[in-house]
Amino acid sequence: MMDSQRMIEYLMEVEIAAEDILADKQQIIDLDARRNRNREALNALRSTDMTSQKDKVKVCFGNMFIKFSTENTKAMIQKDQEQLDREINDLRKRLKAKVSSLNDLQGKSELQGYNLSPLSSEELNAINSILKR
Repeated sequence: MMDSQRMIEYLMEVEIAAEDILADKQQIIDLDARRNRNREALNALRSTDMTSQKDKVKVCFGNMFIKFSTENTKAMIQKDQEQLDREINDLRKRLKAKVSSLNDLQGKSELQGYNLSPLSSEELNAINSILKR
């Protein structure tokens, strides 16, 4: 009786951890889709032939459209892009810890190379300058 109760508790812990990971992955996918839509909007604003800085574009907020100047619209979208990038990066960092925790719960070894992070632009520029010599 006691062993079955411990087994059920263990399976519940694993299931909760796995569901949390899947929820974070889905949130990353949703935020990335939003980021792509913003990127498309910025490209459309750049490619549109605006003759003056005071030209206005219609922006959809919820279920209504509001006219804003092109420059203000670009600035809003770029701020949103920066916020989305921060949120996605934070979720990805937390996801690594959650996956590691799930692997510990399941008794699996830590994933090799999973905690790697990409080079920053400064590091990449330094490497490129060294390789050019």
